[in-house]
Amino acid sequence: MFTGIDEVDWASMDHAYGPADDVPGLLYGLASADPAERESALDGMYGAVHHQGDVYACTLACIPFLFELAVDPGIQDRGGVVELLTSIGGIDLDEDDESELDELDEDEIEGVANYAMAAAAVSAGSAVFFELVADDDPGVRLAAPLALATLHGRPERVLTLLRERLPVEADDEVRLALVEAAGRIALRHRPLAGEAADWLSRLAAEAHPPGLRLAALSQLARCAPDALPGDVVRVVSGLLRELRSRSFLPESAAARMPCGDEAAADRATSPTLVGQLRELSAEESAGRSAPWAADLLRTLHGGLDDRVDDRTALLTDQLSSPDPWQRLDAVRMSGGLMRAWRGSYEGLVRLVGVQLADPEPRLAEAASHVLEELFGLAAPAADALAARVAADPGAWVREWASGPPGLGSAVKGLSRLGDARVLPALAAALERPEVPHDVGFAIRCLGGAAAPLAGVLRRRLGEVGLDEGAYDRASPLLAGLTALRAGEAAPEVLRVLRGAPEYRGEWLRTAALRALGSFGPAAHCAVPELRRLVRRPGSAAATEAAEALWAVSGDAEAVLPVLAEGLRAQQVHDCRAAAKALGGLGRRAEAVAPRLRALMAHEELWLRVDAAIALWEVSGRTAEVVPVLLTAWERNRHVRVRVAECLARMGLAGAGSDAARVLRAELLSVRRHNAMDGGYGSHDTYEDEKLLALCRRTLLEDTGKGTTS
Repeated sequence: MFTGIDEVDWASMDHAYGPADDVPGLLYGLASADPAERESALDGMYGAVHHQGDVYACTLACIPFLFELAVDPGIQDRGGVVELLTSIGGIDLDEDDESELDELDEDEIEGVANYAMAAAAVSAGSAVFFELVADDDPGVRLAAPLALATLHGRPERVLTLLRERLPVEADDEVRLALVEAAGRIALRHRPLAGEAADWLSRLAAEAHPPGLRLAALSQLARCAPDALPGDVVRVVSGLLRELRSRSFLPESAAARMPCGDEAAADRATSPTLVGQLRELSAEESAGRSAPWAADLLRTLHGGLDDRVDDRTALLTDQLSSPDPWQRLDAVRMSGGLMRAWRGSYEGLVRLVGVQLADPEPRLAEAASHVLEELFGLAAPAADALAARVAADPGAWVREWASGPPGLGSAVKGLSRLGDARVLPALAAALERPEVPHDVGFAIRCLGGAAAPLAGVLRRRLGEVGLDEGAYDRASPLLAGLTALRAGEAAPEVLRVLRGAPEYRGEWLRTAALRALGSFGPAAHCAVPELRRLVRRPGSAAATEAAEALWAVSGDAEAVLPVLAEGLRAQQVHDCRAAAKALGGLGRRAEAVAPRLRALMAHEELWLRVDAAIALWEVSGRTAEVVPVLLTAWERNRHVRVRVAECLARMGLAGAGSDAARVLRAELLSVRRHNAMDGGYGSHDTYEDEKLLALCRRTLLEDTGKGTTS
């Protein structure tokens, strides 16, 4: 085996973690009779040789030896090797990648060349996968169809093979892989999409097992959504009911799941990433009659895309299922739907809330996390959240292996609704030796309802020692007092401001200054300290102190020179802070209008926006400001809330018809403005709902489309 492996100059090559002289050991590890050694070797291949999808010279050198492993029937776990080859050779370079080679540096050009050579090398050997679709090892048969669909240069031949193989394949999951491969061919080779869709449509309509029909519908949604049946929700719901009637795992799936002492021994001797993923998959699959159904449904939902009503109806049916695993999948997919798309979700949210009381802890926890991210949209589940918070004081605060504690998801969800029923949980959290880091944000969401907490916040802040740990202990308390505008705590805040230690002292002073500024005239005792801090014009601290001094004393004459100097700071962040603060002065700061006007041409978009808003606030002129704001709106979707806040204050009389057009277009969009493929932020839904509210308020009308209320 591995003829010629010693002739390769591995030491002259690199992988993600240095010289590639360890690669031969990894290849031999893949051929080992020891399952732990095979797993460790595969982990090393993905972790170093094919790190995050990268292709190095050593990756290319591995390809012939990986093919040798894939076709040797004496090697175990060859399915993983086939998947590795598929990943190495399956990166497509689009026209943009090829046309922009002149703009790449030497390393980037080498990377693109490696991808191209890997694709060519693996594709050149991909004929062996035709034989592997009938291999005795079901794991190999599971990986081979997607390898062919991804890598082989004769897709029409592959599609024919898939159709021929399906009737004779006995393994349920391999049959699903055959169907998935047909969908991949349809997506990669559009001239074959019609032929593939016809076959998938027949599979979905004929008397096949429910899992196979669901797989066919999922692939149709991906590659030919117009070919889906008009009553797709009814059909899929019926298939899920059939799947629920199965009270056992497919024998072939159960046989591949690690279990008992043998699996435990493997885990103990090979704590690899691959092993951890396998364990998580096994844990997730345990007890499910159709562990692959969740993936099929996620694929289906992805294909349905903006058909929000159909997706909501399907999830509503799943959330009413007697099968807790179907409900768990539905909860997770509901979160994904609501994060990315605008719609009417009251009924769906209510059903997610019902899961909070389920005895299956994973289901209840998943529902809690989904509701936590919805903020105001979680209102239909408010009573369910309150009941869960009241029933489980032990979950009010979460401890972590590293880092400060945080509030439990149900507590955060109820706080973000502004629901006062969460006050006992927050009061208890504030009495802990280490206050949760996010308690201040929860108090801000509650607003005035959290006023009873002001006393304990003030007391705990007074107890904070001003040592190197001061920031971590004081910042959640300062955030809470800032949210409550609790001016009676000004002496305690002033103590922190004066005594901030060197370590993270800048952050601590910023938090203290924001608190004093929120107190307004009630923080008059801090005026001398604030005047001392503003004597360092041009610094970030001076800008922050000037903003607080203005809020506390209203002394524009004292703060204007400091903020004007802040507009000349070298750091964009500091310029933005000064611009925002100057806007708060209004017409008293009109003298800085020329400088703000100049900053509207700055290369940094966010600074252009802040300067434009400040210019309007200090001068009242809209003609030169609105075009800057609308251009930024189109260029960077994440700036839209900030722009919409300004347009709402201007009103359409000031903003004009172009602004009205942009706002109406936003309300007509079904996609959330900040939705990202493959990622999301915990506040994305909140920010998008805020944007919609601002648009509606400015237009003083509701289009009836693309809104969620």
